[in-house]
Amino acid sequence: MLELFERGGIMMYPLALASIIALALVIERLFALRKRKILIPEIVSVVKNFSSEKDMDLAKSICEKYDSPFSNIIKISLDHYQLPKADIREILEDEGRQEARKLEKGLVALETIAAISPLMGLLGTVIGMVRVFDVIKDQGIGQTAALSGGISEALLTTVSGLFIGIPVLIAYYYFASKSENLILDIEKYSNLLVQKFNALKSGTTNTDN
Repeated sequence: MLELFERGGIMMYPLALASIIALALVIERLFALRKRKILIPEIVSVVKNFSSEKDMDLAKSICEKYDSPFSNIIKISLDHYQLPKADIREILEDEGRQEARKLEKGLVALETIAAISPLMGLLGTVIGMVRVFDVIKDQGIGQTAALSGGISEALLTTVSGLFIGIPVLIAYYYFASKSENLILDIEKYSNLLVQKFNALKSGTTNTDN
């Protein structure tokens, strides 16, 4: 394996670095985007069972126990309970964009690695072919050992670039889809809570009248 790496030439080093970064990002996202870690069951239960102002303090205390995009969104909803529905939604949209960045963390880097890895492999191919033509120019086409070295370098970097780029691209689309689904779930529960706020305030108003 080390021999193949060395035969691949200088472009194998940035490719190796890209693969290490991509692996670290994939492992981090696998843990960070676990559904139970984002859509915390205890907070989901609070939202579903919220029925009166008496539940407000309990809901806030549970949200404060966790530091996640979901808990932050629900806590902001509770903090602005008295505002009109349209105002609450506007606040949640602004906060939601900020919290979505946490769920999408590292995805740009994965997409970049998926895009540039094959290009770095192609660059290695070009460098290898330049070596081949230099050998042909200086020594003629009879130096098969020297020619095969340049061709080997070209092929190894191409294969390495694709070997890195393809799985990283798959991982990028997987995590992008998972992030989007989690964002939609957060929106669903936050909208449910806002609807309950509205129904509760409407009920209070009707009682007063």
